[in-house]
This record gives sequence, C-alpha cells and structure tokens, in this order.
Amino acid sequence: MDKSRVVSAGAALLARLKSVGVDYIFANSGTDFPPIIEGLAEASAKDMPLPHALTIPHEHAAMGMAHGYYLATGRAQAVIAHTDVGLANCAIGALNAHVEHVPILLFSGRTPTVEKGRFGARTVPIGWGQEMRDQASLVREATKWDYELRFPEQVPDVVDRAHAIASSTPRGPVYVSLPREVLCEPCPADGLGAPPRMRAHGAHAAPDDIAELAGLIARAKFPVIFAQHGAGSALAFAALDRMAREWAIPVCQYWAGQLALATDHPMATQWEPGPLLARADLVICLDTLAPWMPAAHEPCADATVVQIGPNPLSQRTPIRNFRADMALASDLSPAILALEQALASFAPDADVAARFDEVAASNAAARNTALAAGEPDDAQGMTKAQIARMVSDALQDDDATIFSELGCPMAPMRLTHPQAWYQEPHAGGLGWSLPAAMGLQLAAPDRLVVATMGDGTYMFANPVACHQIAEALNLSILILVLNNNEWGAVRQSVVGLYPDGYAARANQVPLTGLAPSPDFTLVAQASRALAMRADDHVQFADALQKALDHIRARKGAALIDVRTRP
Repeated sequence: MDKSRVVSAGAALLARLKSVGVDYIFANSGTDFPPIIEGLAEASAKDMPLPHALTIPHEHAAMGMAHGYYLATGRAQAVIAHTDVGLANCAIGALNAHVEHVPILLFSGRTPTVEKGRFGARTVPIGWGQEMRDQASLVREATKWDYELRFPEQVPDVVDRAHAIASSTPRGPVYVSLPREVLCEPCPADGLGAPPRMRAHGAHAAPDDIAELAGLIARAKFPVIFAQHGAGSALAFAALDRMAREWAIPVCQYWAGQLALATDHPMATQWEPGPLLARADLVICLDTLAPWMPAAHEPCADATVVQIGPNPLSQRTPIRNFRADMALASDLSPAILALEQALASFAPDADVAARFDEVAASNAAARNTALAAGEPDDAQGMTKAQIARMVSDALQDDDATIFSELGCPMAPMRLTHPQAWYQEPHAGGLGWSLPAAMGLQLAAPDRLVVATMGDGTYMFANPVACHQIAEALNLSILILVLNNNEWGAVRQSVVGLYPDGYAARANQVPLTGLAPSPDFTLVAQASRALAMRADDHVQFADALQKALDHIRARKGAALIDVRTRP
C-alpha cells in the first residue's frame, strides 16, 4: 500500500466530515480517542481540510451547542463522545434534538473489541468496564439511524450516509459508534474531499393538496393557525405575515419553540387556544406536536383540522391522537410559500375585512394586558413578565436572539424576526438554553444572544462547564437566571392537578424547593464573566445596562441572578 496515499481511519473520518459540510466537531475525549486525536494531528500535518475541533468539557453542552449552531445555520454539526458513558451524557441532548427535528451527527468511541493481538486493543481496565451488548440502545429511540463502523474503508460511505439521513425530512440525530481498532487502521485517502455520494431530501406537499387547502381558507368563516416551530425560513416567515394579514387568520403560538409570527402582528393571538377552537371551522396546525391540550379543548365537530409538517402524524410518538382531516407531509417553508401562491387565485371578501377588524381589536387588547403585566411595581423581587418586558425594551435596537427555558415568557416581549425566539424543546431535557445559546453565537458572532432560564435549569446546564467554554471561545452572551429558589414548573403542575390538595396548602410544596440558593455569580466569576445580582427593578435595570454594554463590547459573558416571585 502506498503510504503517501493512506491516512488513518481516524484522520479520514475527520476529513470526510468537512467534505459533507460540518464546520465544528464538539468533542469530549476519552481513552478511545487516541486515533481521533492522532488523526487530527495527522490530517493537519498533511494539509487536509478539517472541521474546527473543540474541546467541550461536558457532553450535554456539546449536544446543546450543536443544536444551537443548527438553529443559526441550518447545517448539521458533529458531536464525538467517549464510549458508553459519554454517549449516556449525550442522551438528553439527543432526545431534545429528535423532538425538535434537529440533525446532529453523533459519534462515540466503542471500547476496543479485542483484548490483545491488534493495534488499538484494550490497554486499561475500563476497556472491560465499558463493554456493552448494545451501546447504540442508549440513544436508539432518539435517533433516525445507527451503525457501528466495521472497516476503515467504510469511512466515506458511512459519513455520507449519516449526514444525508440526518439532514433529510424529517430531520434528526443519527449515531455511529467507532471501535478504536478500526480507527487505528489505514484508510485510502483518495476521494476524501470529493462531493458527498448522497444528498439529503426534503418534503413538499402535493400541489392538489395545497390547492384544496387554499380553497378551504378562502371559504372559511373563521380559520385559525396554530404554530409551534416557526415558519421554516425567513421567506416563509414573511409569507405567513402577509397571508395572516390578508386573510385575517389568527395565529396562536401555543407553547411555541420558535417564532412563526411577530408578537405585535395584528393577527398574533395570546396564549389561550380555547376561544379560538370554539369558533374555528378550519384549524391549520403548522408543525405542532401538541397544538392544544385535549383534556381541556377540542376543535368543533364540524371543523376541518389540517396537520402540516415534516412528520404531521408524529409517527414515532406512540400516543398522539389529534385530528388530521388532512395531513400534508412537507417542510414548512415550501408549504407556506406554495399556500400563499395558491391563495392568489382567490380574493378576500367583506367578511374577511370584518373578521380582521374584530380579531385585531381582540388581539390588541390582549397584548396590552400582557404588556401591562410587565410594568414595574414596588414589590420585592420581580415577576417573569416584568423581566421579559424590561429585556425586550432594552433590545429593541438590536438584532437579538432570546432563548427561554422556564425563563422569560413570550407574551410581554416584542419579537419581530424568525430567529428572535427559541423556547425549550418539548422533550423537556433541561439545561438546554445556555449551551444552545452559545452554539448559536458561535455560528453568528455578531448577533446579540440572551439565554434566560430558571435557577434549577441553570444548574442542569452544567454551568461550570458552560462558563469555561464561553470564556475559551470568547462567547459574549447574556445569561439571566430567574431565581425563585424552587422548581416552579413542578409546583405549578402539582397545583394545577390538585388545586385544593394538601401540597397546594403546604408552606412548601414537597420536592420542589431549591433553597438555599447557591451564589450563581461566583460560578460565573470563576470563568471571569461579569456577574451581578438584582433584587428589584432598580437593581435589575442597572445590571441589565451594564451587562449589555459588556457583551456589546465583546468582553465575554455576563450573568445576572435575578430574584423572582410568582
């Protein structure tokens, strides 16, 4: 074999990732990594193009950053973890990405298969301790496809297939395990920079279905749109704006993870879906996992319910029985753009104009109520609505992105562009917003990024690791910890189910308290971040201005620990 035309399989893997469009490898290394680390050095020495390989001191942060980077760019990134234990730490991030249709190329080492006699065989006791019968089972329910690399010459084909499957509709994470002996073997270097042999595919609704839906909208007395995962693109965001305005369609962003319509749009409704469902004769669900709560609300019996999205029936969700009188499997962006074009064949009538005036007036009143809830008062501590309103007002001149994980609510904020807002994934894997915000800023360094979260969520994010990463990469993000010394979401869930129960009447709802609160400012200061505490509106206003000045000057991360009340 001509050694000048051969590299290790580890180097080939990294080079091929670059060829399919991976910009970053978020890596947490272990004893299975020698061929990967040697491969990085080898490929660099041979001037082979490589993704940027970043040392990420916790796998949960690696998955969150890959998630956030995708939100900014629409391109799948790679995470490489250490054998079964590293993969286990990736599982929560994989669940979040799976539910949100976020493609991630997830790799982990595999303990060497052999004990001796082959280069790369086991050399430390954990080589036995980390042996699993089915390592991929740790993430199989959260991935679209999994495989174990078996031969070095497979590297280009396996990487191409992994990337194409992850990036195809419905998008999501894939997993490949990497035995150490295989990565140590030589691999042909020819063709590693060639274009991918597989291309990802999207999904487009049939033109006849789009035309039928356009006709339903034109004839509807009270159409309603529910949106949870944005509009799919900036073009579709603008199209939905025009379509909702022209056809007087109220848009409810119930438990929205991404913005589909500006919050100050005349057709942007507030939270409660009940009044809309009570009147709607046409209900259009845009990529919604749970557009309303069936125990509380149902569409009218004679309404037509349309589900549109990359996986409109949520086929891998065992129980999900929302009506689907029409189900259109499509990426959101092409569906919305095609629908706007199809509606051009119809003309809104006087009833549409009257509906617009009625809905706009109702939405304006509801928005004024939400804004009023964000007005300051003289009480100790701040409400989440008040914090959200102050943050929104302070960011009006910025092209900002806000992450909220049990943090700032959407309603009191003015959010106007498709990357203005991201809320925690419906999988519920906590600790997501901080690393996702860092991943987004890594991709868009000029964007002002704010991560808001509860105190419990901040602890779930492995903040020591996240602050270390932020300092190492000079990620100047604003971190707001809305600190109420408890699991507020858990308490609310208990009280919601048992409003007159013993727990609701107790001084402290069991298993929800987080007092005494750590001094989170010291955690941030350990990595040289600007860190402040605020107990009231005056202190928060001062801290917020200092923090924004700090991150606008690209001086690193800034954290404000804000005392909150219900």
